[in-house]
Formats: sequence, structure tokens, C-alpha cells
Amino acid sequence: MSIHPTAIISDSAVIAGDVEIGPYTVVGDNVEIGAGSRLDSHVVINGPTRIGVNNHIYQFTSVGDDPQDKKYRDEPTRLEIGDGNTIREFCTISRGTIQDQGVTTLGDDNWIMAYVHIAHDCRVGSHCIFANNATLAGHVHVGDYAIFAGFTGAHQFCRVGAHAFLGMYAGTSRDVPAYTMIGGQPPGPKGINSEGLKRRGFSPEQIRNIKNAYRTVYRNGLKLDEAIRELEHVVAEQPELGIFIESLKSSERGIIR
Repeated sequence: MSIHPTAIISDSAVIAGDVEIGPYTVVGDNVEIGAGSRLDSHVVINGPTRIGVNNHIYQFTSVGDDPQDKKYRDEPTRLEIGDGNTIREFCTISRGTIQDQGVTTLGDDNWIMAYVHIAHDCRVGSHCIFANNATLAGHVHVGDYAIFAGFTGAHQFCRVGAHAFLGMYAGTSRDVPAYTMIGGQPPGPKGINSEGLKRRGFSPEQIRNIKNAYRTVYRNGLKLDEAIRELEHVVAEQPELGIFIESLKSSERGIIR
């Protein structure tokens, strides 16, 4: 273990033997940090927080502090971070609240750039990218491989589906279905994230199927429940549509259209 002499580490913190902790970093009570992780200078981590293995947290980042919720009354909530995440300068990630399930979660291999805020009770999957100044309000759910461009955001309780792409400044107050790109002012649907799907190994046939499903929802003049029924007829032969259909059916705020 490499801990700079100016760092302040709580006696109740559980830190793996090879973790690196830089100057003036503070690790508070009830924090667990897994092997291979690195905390640069001036990082503050409060608990209860569990951080997995091989994470790199850059300077001036605040992780696991109290939720920014006026209803919060010091209840014992927590933050759970997976493995292999990169969290850049000045990011803030809050713990959960008892108004939800009491936990904020971040999966594995996410790339979180400077000044990103992930609020209380958010559930972020794995392999996501958050560019500078992207912001999630409380209770937002984000699927795997979603991408938030710079200065994007999601309203409280929104759901952003797997492989979705939010273009620069495209803050949404509605749910974004899986695979869908949004952009513009005000933001609206712009097609599917076909380039991202190519990079992740989706075949041309799978991408074509997803494009056709998008047209069924957004271009054929159908009501949403009608579009879902049409897609359910073909999902057995086109299983890649499963997460798209599920993101439509699970929407509570209504999808962006």
C-alpha cells in the first residue's frame, strides 16, 4: 500500500494492500477500496461507500458524500462503485436516500470525465461514457454503453436505455429508449446509435433490424402500444430488439418523441 503521509484515512476504512492514495486525500468512515485502485491528490471519499478493484479517481473529486436532497436526515445510505472505472477531476457522486432504495450504484469500466455529477439514487450500468459537465438528477437509471456528450443531463426519474447517445446540450426530461440518439434544442430523437453499435460488434443485419424497429416507433404514425405489439411479433427472430422493447414498456415518464 502506498499512502502519502498527508492523507487522512479513517480507522474503519478497509483498503486493499496495493491501493495508492495521494497527498491530502481523505478517506472517511465505512469506506472499502479494492485492489489496484488509485486515488490522486485531494480526493474526498465518505461512506458508507464500497469501491471495487482497479478504479482511478482523479484529484478534487468528491465520492460518497451526503445526497443533495433537502429531505435527507442523516439516514444510513450508501454508494457502490464497481471495477475499472475512471473518474476524472471535480466529479461528484452522492449516496442514495431512503425515499428510494438507499443506494447509488455505478457499474464497471465507465469513463467519467471532469465535472460530471451523478446524484443520489442513480443506477448507472457499465461501459458508459459521461463527457464533461454531464449531469444526472436523482433517481436516474442509465443502461450499459450509454453515452452522454458534454453538458447533457437527465431529469429526475428518467431512464436512459442501453447504447443510447445524448448529443451535446441535450438535456432530457423524458425517457430515452435503448439504441436511440437524441440531440437538438429542444432535444428530439435523431435515429439510432449505429456507429456505436458497429464498434461493439453488432452485425449489419442486427443494426438494420434495430433501424426498422426505430422506424416502427418513430416514423410509422403508430401509438406506442401499437408499435410495441408489432415489435413483439418479431423479437423471437430478432433478439437484439429485446432491450429496445423493454425500455419502451418500462417507461414511466414517457419516451422522448
